[in-house]
Amino acid sequence: MPQSDFPLDELRRYRPTVAVPADLGPFWADTLADARRHPLAATFEPIDNGLRVITSLDVTFAGFGGSPIRAWLHLPADRPGPIPAVVEYIGYGGGRGLAHERFLWAAAGYAHFVMDTRGQGSTWAIGDTPDPEAGGAPFHPGFMTQGILDPSTYYYRRVFTDAVRAIEAVRSHPAVDPARIAVTGGSQGGGITIAAAALEPGVAAALPDVPFLSDFQRAITFADTDPYAEIVRYLKAHRDHVERVLGTLAYFDAAVLGRRASAPALFSVGLMDAICPPSTVYAAFNAYGGPKEIREYPFNDHEGGQGFHDLAKLRWLAERFCI
Repeated sequence: MPQSDFPLDELRRYRPTVAVPADLGPFWADTLADARRHPLAATFEPIDNGLRVITSLDVTFAGFGGSPIRAWLHLPADRPGPIPAVVEYIGYGGGRGLAHERFLWAAAGYAHFVMDTRGQGSTWAIGDTPDPEAGGAPFHPGFMTQGILDPSTYYYRRVFTDAVRAIEAVRSHPAVDPARIAVTGGSQGGGITIAAAALEPGVAAALPDVPFLSDFQRAITFADTDPYAEIVRYLKAHRDHVERVLGTLAYFDAAVLGRRASAPALFSVGLMDAICPPSTVYAAFNAYGGPKEIREYPFNDHEGGQGFHDLAKLRWLAERFCI
């Protein structure tokens, strides 16, 4: 895709007008309080991952509604005392995968917690967590419109709550330094990263890559590819639901929630991104409430910086966590 969004100087200044729901704070405070009424009940079961220098634990913890959420916790086999942790959230459609597939942060000396995404994990990486809360009103195939007529029933209310509970789960493990927990993820995982940093004030750093779930009003009129196009097709059929849908999405927009975050953050953006248009990434970046930096990849689509940016993230986080 050619660079078809705003020119770079305009992207760096772009701040959309997104209405903030009057009850945004109470909505999320009540949501998390409801989740915490269920015991976290985090369990960590060692498994054979086939690797010699990394130990993997099969994790289950209680997420939204007390539903069991699966995860991996990867630990360096030779680790001195409590170590910082990185909680990773997965891109759209994927799951936590197999235990040996994602261990970059553990190889760098961190505790690496990979959260499964409820209901997902049947496209590019397998998952193991069902979504027992799914159902209700009709929705377009996919996840973007599940329960979209009301914030209380919207799919990402459950996912964002799971994301916060994942931080609580990794913090409960004795190998982890609870004061040094970072969150990261790409695309959908990037949007969840921003939400987690906004909803859990104990997060020490955030690294969202090419974040999805941002500036919905522009995204659904500018991006012509899935997943944003799921919402477009839904509204094409449900012509009378536009205001209700936009009202719901405001509770989950990274350009709204990110204002509540305070942890330092390193963002990334691909300036030829057709899935998460650069303007929507900058909407989240420019609104983000904590200290922030962004790495721009001018000739990259949704893959962003990939290995080059992994190295940038490793160096950036090591400076902050003194590892």
